[in-house]
Amino acid sequence: MIKNTVTLIAFLTIVFSCKTADTNQIKAIVSEDYFEILDKEFTGSLAYKTTAFVEQYWRVVGNKGFDASVYRIAEELEKTGYVEESKATSSDIFTYRIEKRPLKRPTWEPVDAIVTINDEGESLLNQRTNRNMVALNSFSTPKGGVTGEVIHVKDLTRLKDIDVKDKIVFAEASPYTLIRNGVLEKGALGVITYNNPKYLQSEKNTTSIQFRSIPMDEKNKPWAIALSYAAKERLLDRLSKGKVILNVKVETKVYPSEELTIVADIKGTKISKERLVFSAHIQEPGANDNATGVGVALEMAKTTAKLIKENKIAHDRTLTFLWGDEIISTKRYVEEDSVRAKDIKWGISLDMVGENTAITGGTFLIEKMPDPSAVWTRGNDKHTEWGGDVMKLSQMKPHYLNDFLLGKFKEQGRRANWIVEVNPFEGGSDHVPFLRNNIPSVLFWHFTDQFYHTDNDRLDKVSKTTLRNVGTAALASAYILINSNEITAKSVIQSIEKAAIARLNEELRQGKLAIEKGESKDTQTQIIKAWEDWYIRAIETTKDMVDDKMLIKMSIEKTQELVSKTAIEIIEELEK
Repeated sequence: MIKNTVTLIAFLTIVFSCKTADTNQIKAIVSEDYFEILDKEFTGSLAYKTTAFVEQYWRVVGNKGFDASVYRIAEELEKTGYVEESKATSSDIFTYRIEKRPLKRPTWEPVDAIVTINDEGESLLNQRTNRNMVALNSFSTPKGGVTGEVIHVKDLTRLKDIDVKDKIVFAEASPYTLIRNGVLEKGALGVITYNNPKYLQSEKNTTSIQFRSIPMDEKNKPWAIALSYAAKERLLDRLSKGKVILNVKVETKVYPSEELTIVADIKGTKISKERLVFSAHIQEPGANDNATGVGVALEMAKTTAKLIKENKIAHDRTLTFLWGDEIISTKRYVEEDSVRAKDIKWGISLDMVGENTAITGGTFLIEKMPDPSAVWTRGNDKHTEWGGDVMKLSQMKPHYLNDFLLGKFKEQGRRANWIVEVNPFEGGSDHVPFLRNNIPSVLFWHFTDQFYHTDNDRLDKVSKTTLRNVGTAALASAYILINSNEITAKSVIQSIEKAAIARLNEELRQGKLAIEKGESKDTQTQIIKAWEDWYIRAIETTKDMVDDKMLIKMSIEKTQELVSKTAIEIIEELEK
């Protein structure tokens, strides 16, 4: 988590001109006004309603649920005045398009499944209550199912010596791994597995099944079943008493389809080629992951259009919303058009943004662009249980976006008594393609979530209040960025200065503690210099807010000098 001492000064003096689409009226808006406006307009109701619609489906790119979600988004956008791009004129500000591409592989969706122990009336698992029990890419069994003895493989290295022909193989491993170990080639009927991670608290959430996948294999048509903790314990108990015969019935659909991506644009009035992009992925079967991201993005798009029509906000730069297949759609968006990509100024991933944390655990997080906390993670900086690799200094992405967004979200946190924290970069969502293409980007999400990727990630774990808080803070931040100018840049420079000084002093404290524990002074000096360098370069990035960089040159240099001076003083203090 980021230090409690790091706060960002309020943008009390950010003022800009707002030229409406219909008149030449000039309206002054300060940053505080955005929160006041959005407090009345962004209710979270549409985000919640959309989440409820999307989460009813098990969504994989190309399947019924994924496509229904895309067309629901299009329908809602049209209600607000977005025009399908092929029908739009040059005067249309609000446009959208649905991109269609053939899928190279078939899509997939589960229909029904049941697993029974033959001499027991009650099912071991049932699709109606455990919708993640069938591994992604499984094929249907014959109509009556398959019946076979369960072979419990405790050590996969010994699998080669076990006769599994016409048997059902059970192991505490991922089904993907088990199938890759050749059980099908050895004549197994199928596989049953259990491997929930510790953070799911499976002994408490005994019915949770984290969704799993197996390779798409149209030749062998395999199937795999994932167990809940309760089902695993019941099966182990029966196995301890002797031979177990299971009947497994699986019904899925595997069929050719197309990949859909939907993109909505709000065209900027002054610098339309420059844009901020919000990306929310549709696929995955849960409510929080990621029906909430879909819902928040849709309400953000509709709310912004309404406010522009009512002449309440400006939109100097273009604001884009993208919904599609996680990472793949975003990667394509930033790589397929090099001209467009060079003017994407900011990218933000909306992923798991509506949690009722009293139920799910964890907290709302902003996953930062790579900074030295991803190299040296200590103090209040902590990785989540999702985990992150130790990075190198060569992988750092210095930019003002980290501290700017934290400041805005903390502001909403104070208004709504809502907890906002950060975590060092870990990856794994739609912020990654932006960063790989040198576009500043962060992830909005929640973790730890004890229902992450499980079939208990349902609507009852979603909070309308959280949806509202995330949407409000995200839009207030976006409006400042898309209308930013030299006044905004100078305010950001001031806030970055405060954040940098606070960080350096915190690293001084951490450095002294490390030296007391026997760590080298050289390493502590290296850490201070790394943070100094990161902030020096982050301050420089504020130039992307202005056309004439000379307007903020003096402010940049003055702040950089102060940061360097502070770093020198701290290094001297460490070396005493």
